[in-house]
Amino acid sequence: MAPAPPPLPGFLSELAPVLDHWGYAAVAVLVFIEDFGVPVPGETVMTAAAVYAGAERLNVVAVACIAFSAAVLGDNVGYAIGRYGGRPLVARYGRYVLLTEERLHKAQAFFVRHGGEIVTVARFIEGLRQINGIVAGMSGMPWRRFLAFNALGAALWVAVWVGLGYFAGQHLDTVYPAVERSELYLLAAVGVAAAVLIIRRMRRRKGG
Repeated sequence: MAPAPPPLPGFLSELAPVLDHWGYAAVAVLVFIEDFGVPVPGETVMTAAAVYAGAERLNVVAVACIAFSAAVLGDNVGYAIGRYGGRPLVARYGRYVLLTEERLHKAQAFFVRHGGEIVTVARFIEGLRQINGIVAGMSGMPWRRFLAFNALGAALWVAVWVGLGYFAGQHLDTVYPAVERSELYLLAAVGVAAAVLIIRRMRRRKGG
């Protein structure tokens, strides 16, 4: 029998029970529902599943295909909600998924300024990714045009995060120690900056 893969470190230890129990289903469900507005960690679970694949616990091709399909389908559900339900539906139920009128207005303004191509880029923008399809539907974008940009964005998004996760999973022994060291350096820098600000304020008060 082949030895079991080493336990996953860092934040993945918290997601391990979900992936161990649900596996590919966790990727499919969470990516799908995140992509029509529900605030769940779909992107995080997808990346974690890719790390699992790099550590030989899942199949990377299956993770990528499932994530791509779930992302495209989820955004199409969002598009249908925006196209056929419109603003009244979002205004009535949006608060249950943290979709406020202000957030929707900002997303629509951003969408209008940048045109249909933003559907592709929106995958990489937190907040806009979740309501991308809804805004496209409410804006009256033709479905075929939306589908093309949406599929392209999903392919790029999945390729980037699954690729990075898979690489990290193959090099757990070197990647995570480096990440932990970087976190320590960042915390130290923040501590020093905070100390400098506190000292400056104290000096200003004494001088005043």
